[in-house]
Amino acid sequence: MSCWQTIQDYALRSVGIGERLLPRDDFTLCQQVTLIGSGMIWNVYFGVLALTFGFGLAVAVAVGKGARSRVIRKLSDWFVFVFRGSPLFIQFFFAYFAFLSLKARAPILDPITSAWLGALVVLFLNTSAYAAEIFHGALRAIPRGETEAAEAYGMTGWTKFRRITYPTMLRLAWPAYTNEAIFLVHATTLVFFSGFPAWQQRGDALYYASYFADRTFNPFVPYPILAGYFVLLTLTILGLFGLVSRRLNRHLPAARTARPKARPTLIR
Repeated sequence: MSCWQTIQDYALRSVGIGERLLPRDDFTLCQQVTLIGSGMIWNVYFGVLALTFGFGLAVAVAVGKGARSRVIRKLSDWFVFVFRGSPLFIQFFFAYFAFLSLKARAPILDPITSAWLGALVVLFLNTSAYAAEIFHGALRAIPRGETEAAEAYGMTGWTKFRRITYPTMLRLAWPAYTNEAIFLVHATTLVFFSGFPAWQQRGDALYYASYFADRTFNPFVPYPILAGYFVLLTLTILGLFGLVSRRLNRHLPAARTARPKARPTLIR
């Protein structure tokens, strides 16, 4: 089988398109690169959706931690404490068995025991807690002069938050939030090694890498391939978040780097 035929058969296998049966013997490098790359579709899926939905909840929890209402503050603090204080792997197992209990009482909730939804919920809540603490720290670091100037211009409430507080918070928190995004994408490799099963042998990139390592007894081929994919994904995240960072800081003067100049010593 040619490499091009392998790509056609297995490039989208992780989402149910293409050859159903996995290779059994005579594993080629093309098969390993293609199938592990196919599994990356799930890692990207979990990472993108968890970050997208988690961003909004994180901002809400960060604001809640500084709210005037004691109830809202305590709920926000406990949410962050629970999901930051327990390992993500344990959260996967606990959530899976909790979702099974809910499914037994309400069969309509069957999808929540599947990895595509149940694991996504766990990742969404986990990254929301970590990002909320990042955003809360940024809120506390906003220079008081900026908010006082906004109030002097007559800005209050939602207007002040939208035009002054929120943009400044993002600008201060963005480097740390970029690290959280990278960590979350790397953490998606835990999904199919938790309680959530891989349906019909359709797992993520680590699932396929482990499949090849177990059958070839040579982990030094599939795992470096997996690492290479995650390096590329990390570079993509850095590039996209870098564009956002430049957008957030577009009003700031660019740092000028003095170019070294050759200045020969003059003999007088």
